[in-house]
Amino acid sequence: MLYAALKEKVILDEEKIQVTYPRWVPSFFRKGWSLSWTEIKDLKMRTTGQSGLVYYFVTHSEERAYLLPMRVAGFGAMVKLVAEKTGIDTTDIRPLSQPWMYLILFLCTVFLLLVDSWTIWTAVTKAGIG
Repeated sequence: MLYAALKEKVILDEEKIQVTYPRWVPSFFRKGWSLSWTEIKDLKMRTTGQSGLVYYFVTHSEERAYLLPMRVAGFGAMVKLVAEKTGIDTTDIRPLSQPWMYLILFLCTVFLLLVDSWTIWTAVTKAGIG
């Protein structure tokens, strides 16, 4: 499931923005979407449960809102293209997570793996299993 969620692909072209997933990902798990630039009316900000900020595309019909992809490589370039194609002011839009946050998470993960490995090694050598 994690691998499927990480396979999200954001496609930007002259006519639309599109979020897709590989064919093997069931649509009930992750459903893609597509919006033409002319359908987009605005970007609305919402706060998350962890006090972060996310943005939703609002269409002229206002039937649905579509989450602006926040964790993509080239986020600044994507937001710039959204501004060019829609005329929406995007100067205050920032990514949900900064790259340094992922580095901290990675280092914490490595540290926990080292502690787990040391604990298992200690338990095995003290018990005389190894």
